[in-house]
Amino acid sequence: MIDPACADEQATGTLPGQPVEIDIQRVMEMIPHRHPFLMIDKVIDVVANARATGIKNVSINEHYFQGHFPTRPVMPGVLLIEAMAQTAAVLVVHTLGAEAEGKLVYFMSIDNARFRRPVFPGDVLHVRVAKQRNRGNVWKFEGRAEVRGQLMAEAVFAAMILDD
Repeated sequence: MIDPACADEQATGTLPGQPVEIDIQRVMEMIPHRHPFLMIDKVIDVVANARATGIKNVSINEHYFQGHFPTRPVMPGVLLIEAMAQTAAVLVVHTLGAEAEGKLVYFMSIDNARFRRPVFPGDVLHVRVAKQRNRGNVWKFEGRAEVRGQLMAEAVFAAMILDD
């Protein structure tokens, strides 16, 4: 029997506990988000039941820059938190296996959110999430959004994955 926490590693040929990379096509199979609300382009350094790093290439063509702010475009802080949540959702599905694909994950809490520096078009955002704990279908994470190694935003958040 395949351990769900290792299902993706076995499918990709990597060893359990080894980091894997998940491309955009696989991300869209794992979580239900789509453009214009898909906030990650790929996920790297994925270790089941532990951590993941979402990558977002921030483009001037993002729809939110039309109004936030036209003369000085800045990625909205709430979307940085959403990118953390989407990265965490990929980690949860990777950990649980195929039966969790496409399920909805809802925020339960966002704590200690801090926005340190603005994110601009042209930035490559690294969204690092680490699992703090989970019980049943409730998962708690620590998230950090970074550009070139500098902290842009951070938060602790909890989410619930729902069965249909």
